[in-house]
Amino acid sequence: MRPIPVEFHIGPLQVHTYGIGLALTFWFGFTYFERRLRHNGYRTDWFVPVFLWIILAAVVGARAMHVSSNLGYYSHNPGDILAVWHGGLSSFGGLLLAVPVGIVLTRRRCPELPLGRALDLVLPVLLACWALGRLLGPQLMVAGGGHPTHQWFGMYYAGQAGRRLPVPIFQAIEDFAVYLVLIAIERRLDRWPDGARRVAYPSGIVLGTGMVLWGIERSLDEHLWLGEDGRLGSDLVQLAGVLLVVGGLVILVRTRSRWREWLRTHHSPGITEQREEAEQPA
Repeated sequence: MRPIPVEFHIGPLQVHTYGIGLALTFWFGFTYFERRLRHNGYRTDWFVPVFLWIILAAVVGARAMHVSSNLGYYSHNPGDILAVWHGGLSSFGGLLLAVPVGIVLTRRRCPELPLGRALDLVLPVLLACWALGRLLGPQLMVAGGGHPTHQWFGMYYAGQAGRRLPVPIFQAIEDFAVYLVLIAIERRLDRWPDGARRVAYPSGIVLGTGMVLWGIERSLDEHLWLGEDGRLGSDLVQLAGVLLVVGGLVILVRTRSRWREWLRTHHSPGITEQREEAEQPA
């Protein structure tokens, strides 16, 4: 069984499947988030230039984190620092730079979109993109597999000897499962128990839950399937996953107290009407 092709030629042009996969993932993320903005009543005329800056920040941050975590290799191979078509993009590095850039530009271009609401809206998009990106990115790049294995589901990857754990496929399944959890939570929050639409409720539950679940997933993936003991990059990924979990728990605790205060002053329109009818004299 041969590895999945990681490049092909169109005449003299060399095309890397990894790059095509990333481009498709970015297009999907743009389309999906724009749709979610419109569905929730926000304008989208500001989003194209902001999205382009977010992509640039994500790629630069992801590559910088990967290179920093593997300085031993890149100090001897400086020509490979910009070779992103061979893989080597850290998810946490991309987040570390892209999130602040996205926050600053969104607040400038769309001030009517609250920060907490924006993060709740974008997190399911990110999880869906990670699920798709695992299949169209690492699955199609050089050295995209995990630890060696002799199991029947092991796959061959370019640049790696023998069968490897198909970690990109595992991660795609995990990310999609987290995405489904976030969508289920969001739909539950959007409705009162009697089915009426709930609006202007405190944000943070979707964000906090996503941070906890994805942090656990990413840290365990690195520890069980990808990482090497004592390797700086692997240790940093696991630490970042733990910090993401802690940050998500803090957000959930704070959001819970805000929900209690909000529920004291807000009620479903249907429930309110029933109470008023019950209070009217016969």
